[in-house]
Amino acid sequence: MAVSGATPRVAWACEAERSRGRLVPEPEMPPRSPFRRDCDRIIHSTAFRRLKQKTQVFVFNEGDHYRTRLTHTLEVVQVARSIARALGLDEDLAEALALAHDLGHPPFAHAGERALDACMAGQGGFDHNAQSLRVVTRIEGRYAAFDGLNLTWETLEGIAKHNGPLTDCEGNGIGRYRDGLPHAIRVHSAQQDLELWSHASAEAQVAAISDDIAYDVHDLDDGLRARMFTLDDIAGLPLVGEALASVRGRYPGLDVPRTVNEVLRLVITLLIEDVVAESTRRAQAAGVASAEDVRALGAPIVAFSDAMRQKEKALKGFLFPRMYRHERVNRIMAEAQGVIRDLFAYFINRPKDLPPSWQDGIETLEGERLARRVCDYIAGMTDRYALDQHARFFDSTPDLR
Repeated sequence: MAVSGATPRVAWACEAERSRGRLVPEPEMPPRSPFRRDCDRIIHSTAFRRLKQKTQVFVFNEGDHYRTRLTHTLEVVQVARSIARALGLDEDLAEALALAHDLGHPPFAHAGERALDACMAGQGGFDHNAQSLRVVTRIEGRYAAFDGLNLTWETLEGIAKHNGPLTDCEGNGIGRYRDGLPHAIRVHSAQQDLELWSHASAEAQVAAISDDIAYDVHDLDDGLRARMFTLDDIAGLPLVGEALASVRGRYPGLDVPRTVNEVLRLVITLLIEDVVAESTRRAQAAGVASAEDVRALGAPIVAFSDAMRQKEKALKGFLFPRMYRHERVNRIMAEAQGVIRDLFAYFINRPKDLPPSWQDGIETLEGERLARRVCDYIAGMTDRYALDQHARFFDSTPDLR
């Protein structure tokens, strides 16, 4: 793999020693850099541990070898560190953002997110990216001096806008946020300016594209394992089919499990190498000389080449109907959405049944503030805990198999 060696730090990398610091000032703790401390705080958080039983595509009880939200996150970390190392960026910041990117995901993956968003309609909605920011700035309660994890500005910036700017220069929401910013973003922006109008650091962009690479490859693996499609079904796809032909040519007669592994290894290598080459090209063409240049560039600096983007798009186009919209997945996720809706309605009407740790000031909450408390509680649940709570309060709970 051509990206295995470390590259000297580039001028457009974030520098830990020049970090904009934390909202609540704290003394530094050498030899750990501020970004390394962010990684450690995220790893030790409750929200991170809960990812082990949150759905990626298949719910936790469907098999031991399918990805969970935690194993997905660890694969994103591995890809992000590889790309950051090859580009000469700060690996710890890239890792922190990869570790944190899904902390706000509710149970049952995007089906759970859609259900919570519908429950919160007219009351600020629900967005898992924004919820990740809320988790690390408000919900985690581990320290005496502050709520949340008190992460560095650069990590919070990357969590909020790793997929690109959220507003224009006048502060108006753009893209998916044209009708307004998510609740968590608005609340935190009143305390700290994350410059929502600009692009995030190159390290944040690395985490974002690593998310795409990881789930493209591991969802292909899980879909094959679940027999939703076969190797012959993917033989005609660009990139994946080309990798399959290469492996079959090099290892004729190789058994299917090893063939799959060799194909996936080759695909992930080709995707990473393409990102490194294209990002290097863009940086040289733009003449960026600092992390601030990256933020002000007006376009992503970390990206696939045009040719690879089309190949990656074709893979997503294959997976969408055959896996994400597969009848089996749709049926299970429809039942899971019902679990989320039931729990939300129950706790809105009976907030005193929330656990003691969620009871603080509950008698004074109403309307949107009560709904947000219930939403935060449900969003933090694992799949298993959500089903257990549903079985506790309702006569019938789906098996989700």
